[in-house]
Amino acid sequence: MESTNSEEEKYNEFMKKVERTVYIDTLPPQANESVLKTGLDQFGDVENVSFIPNYMDPMNSMRCALVEMKDPNQAKNVIQTLTNSPFMIAGMPRPVRVLPAELEMFDDRPRKPGRKITFKWLEADDPDFKVAKDMKRAVVRHATEAALAHKQHLEEEEKLHKQQVEILKANYNKYEVADGVISDGTAQRVAKRYGMRVADE
Repeated sequence: MESTNSEEEKYNEFMKKVERTVYIDTLPPQANESVLKTGLDQFGDVENVSFIPNYMDPMNSMRCALVEMKDPNQAKNVIQTLTNSPFMIAGMPRPVRVLPAELEMFDDRPRKPGRKITFKWLEADDPDFKVAKDMKRAVVRHATEAALAHKQHLEEEEKLHKQQVEILKANYNKYEVADGVISDGTAQRVAKRYGMRVADE
C-alpha cells in the first residue's frame, strides 16, 4: 500500500511539472538553451530546457524543446503570446509552434499507478494481427508525410531568411543615405533654404 501511495504521489507531482511545461517545435538550429531562456524569461522564470531529438531528421535542422516554467500561468502566457506573435531569435522573428506539454513527451515520465504493460506474439489469424499491421502502415505513412512537411518548412524558413536579409540591407542603406545627408551638410542647407530648423543631434 505504501508503495502504491508513493507511486501516486510521484505521478501527481510529475503531472504538475507537465502543466507548467510548454512544447515548442520548428525551432532553427541556432535556438540553443541560452537563446530559449533569454527569449522566454520575459514571460517568467524558465526552470529547465530540454531538447527532444528529431529522429526523422538526422541533421537535426529543426529542433523541438520542452521548456519548464515556474508555474502553469507563466506557461499559459508563453503559449498565448507565441501563438499570436513570432518568436525573436537573434533579432529575427521566427514562426514557431507552441503547445501545452503532454505526459507522453517526457522520457522520464513515471508509470501511471495501476497500469501494466504486457507483450505477446501475434499469429496471422489473431484479430489483433491486422490491427498491428495497420498501425505499422500508418507509421510509415506518417514518416513520409512528416518528411514532406519538414522539407516544405525548410523552404519557407529559407524564404523568410532571405526576406529578412533584404529588409535589413534596405534599412541599412536608408540609414547610410540619411547619415550622409546630415554629415555633408546637405540637410542643413535644405533646411536653411526652406526656413526649417535641423537639430544638431
